[in-house]
Amino acid sequence: MGRHDTEMLKGVLEGVVLAVLARRPAYGYEITADLRDRGFTDLAEGTVYAILVRIEQRDLVDVEKVASEKGPPRKVFTLNDTGRAQLAEFWTTWGVLADRLEHLRDEGK
Repeated sequence: MGRHDTEMLKGVLEGVVLAVLARRPAYGYEITADLRDRGFTDLAEGTVYAILVRIEQRDLVDVEKVASEKGPPRKVFTLNDTGRAQLAEFWTTWGVLADRLEHLRDEGK
């Protein structure tokens, strides 16, 4: 991803993380690895952790500390009902924006 792509991604990354958590509970590194496997190769691990802190503070996830074989306990994040509502709102907003952009692109053809 180039710099332009990265800047565009910043605006939707919270929704992307919520979408990952809608599939299953996960800890920070798992989320980062999942997103990298999906093509978000330039995503910095610290970026995901900052988003996790923010969505935890906004009570969009439930957090459980789980023992780790390597090092301190991991925080496992599970999307709660408030987070699911936020994700639904994200997808609605994304759909509207995508439709508008598609229309704009088609007008230029």
